[in-house]
Formats: sequence, C-alpha cells, structure tokens
Amino acid sequence: MTDNAASFDMIETPALLIDRPQMMRNISMMADFATDAGVVLRPHFKTSKMIEVARLQLQAGAVGFTCATLAEAQELLAAGINDVFWANAPSSRAKARFVAEANLTARVAVGVDSVELSAVLSEAAVDAGAEIPVILEIDTGLARTGVLPARAADVAADIAALPGILLDGVYMHEGQLASITGDRNEVVAAGVRASSTLVAVAEQLRESDHAISVVSVGSTPGWESAPRVTGVTEARAGTYVFFDANQLRLGSALSAQCALTVLSTVVSSPAPDRRVIDAGIKAMSSDRSNRGDTLGLVTAPAGVLADNIVFERAYEEHGILNGTGIDALGFGNRVRIIPNHACGVVNMFSRVHVVDGNEVVGIWNPVGRH
Repeated sequence: MTDNAASFDMIETPALLIDRPQMMRNISMMADFATDAGVVLRPHFKTSKMIEVARLQLQAGAVGFTCATLAEAQELLAAGINDVFWANAPSSRAKARFVAEANLTARVAVGVDSVELSAVLSEAAVDAGAEIPVILEIDTGLARTGVLPARAADVAADIAALPGILLDGVYMHEGQLASITGDRNEVVAAGVRASSTLVAVAEQLRESDHAISVVSVGSTPGWESAPRVTGVTEARAGTYVFFDANQLRLGSALSAQCALTVLSTVVSSPAPDRRVIDAGIKAMSSDRSNRGDTLGLVTAPAGVLADNIVFERAYEEHGILNGTGIDALGFGNRVRIIPNHACGVVNMFSRVHVVDGNEVVGIWNPVGRH
C-alpha cells in the first residue's frame, strides 16, 4: 500500500475507484488486438486523464495519445509524451500558437475539418517557423463535425496549399455506433461501413497526389470492427481502458471488464420504495443510459450486477435507488456503481482510489480538467 493511500474502509464517499488488475487486463487486451489488426494504438486521453494510466498504455505499446483539450495536450507534453493528436479544433489564435510552438520540439497533429481552421494554424506555423501536421476529419455518419466524403478532395486541396501545413491523413469518430439500438452484429456492421468510407476517401486523396499516411478510426463501440478494415493504420479507442455501463449495454464489454466504479454510501431510507445514496450527478455526471434511463449500474458485493436495484434518478449530491434489492440496504451500507460514461465521471473527480480487491494501492489525480 502506498503512503498516501487510506484503507478501503476509510475511503470517504462518494469516491471513484479503479480496479487496477482489471484495468491492466483491458490495456493488454487492446494492445494485443491492435497488433493482431495491424494498426497502431493511439488511445484517447480524455477517458483516464491520468498520466499514470497513460504510462501504462505506453508500456503496453501505444504510440502516443489523442486529446480533446488544450489542458490535456499541455499535460501530456509536460509529462514527456511527445506524440499527440489534438482531435478537437483548436480554433483560437492562442491555441494555434501553442500548437505551432509545440511542433518545434514534439509532434502535435491537429484534427481539422475546414480551410478556415487550417488557415489559423497556417498563420501560427509561419510565424513560429514550424510545420503543423493536420489530419482531415471525415463525417462517416455521426453528423457532428467533419467534411462530407463528397467534399473531401476539394477541401483537402485547399488545406494542402497553405504554408506551414502538412496534410498527413484522414480520421473519423464513429460515435454514431453508440446510439444503435440493435444487437452487437449491427454495431459491428456499422463500424465496418464507417471505416470503409474513410478508407475510400483516403484512396481518393492519394489519387490526387496527397501523401496520406494516417487513416485513423476511433471509438470504443467500434473497437473490434473499424480497425480491421484494410487500409486503416491507427485506432484511437479510449473508454476501453475502464469500459463503462454504456459499453456493456452495447456489447463492447462484459460487466467483469468494467474497471471503474463509484463507491457510495446509503445516507437515508425515507420510504420503503427508495434508498438515498451520496452519489448524485456531481459524482456520476449527468450522462444518461444509452438503453433506458438509469444513472449507472449497481453491483452486488461480489462485483456482479445487482439487477434488482435501479439507480432511478439523481440530484446534485443525492442518488435515488429503487427495486426489490434495496430491502437489503440500510443506513451506512455501501454500494459500487458502474457509471454510464467513464469519461464524464473521471472529469468530475480530483482524486481516484486505485484498488486491488479491497486493498487501496494508490491514489491518482486526473489532470487537464475543465
């Protein structure tokens, strides 16, 4: 046990827990999958936001990291991790200047979906005497950001003409897989379709003499489908390091693979039909279930799902449990909850207890939080 770690029974709730052995199995599983699929692994740092986790992923073979915010990019670079893909439109001049200066000593590629964004980066690159690698985002069905495939060639030509800019690849986030309500086969098929669209765009750009070296896919729902399409070079899944209740419902993981839980205490039994716990939306985040309307999945003491307890609703500091299983819960009893969305929950906490069984083996601190 580390010096800064308390005993498990002394953890004040609500608390975020990482099951270290299970997390390590997840890391190894995804590293092995990437090797088998013939792609490099660039996990999304927004899931863990912990440098300790990032180092474990690097040790298992990750080539670098994806990030979403300036703070995440800064923390990765400060930790000596010098291969970063910033996949979230750093559109301000200050952010562009940071990217340009970072590329003097490291590689910080940027995801872009417009000439306007690329022009801001180009100006900063020229001023700094740097070259900024950019990866063109393609909308393969999410309908969020990204260039429609039919427009990719025109946009790519205009971006590649900008000084200080290296058009180095294409990428997508196949987030639409998370909203599929069918069975796992439908999720897998959708991942293959999206990835095939991305590969076709990459081939089209190569035919126009663009040196496209990166063809990057990224989502945990599509972790075992999208990267297997011939022509993909890189996978950016993030949630896999912990998995969560939404991934469980999508068939991306089994409940035993969920390494992240929120530890909470029953603080009130105001009526026979409900128990109140001290984990509300400030612990669980407000992310709802992708199947139904629960705030997370309650587990029994042995770690299996307690299907007879429902996390029905939540307020800022209060969570409401109901179902026949609450009869066994009284004041002071503790429950562990698999959150719906691991990334959102990690961002709620400034410290995380790392556990092995019921032994606390460390306390880690998420960085780059808003």
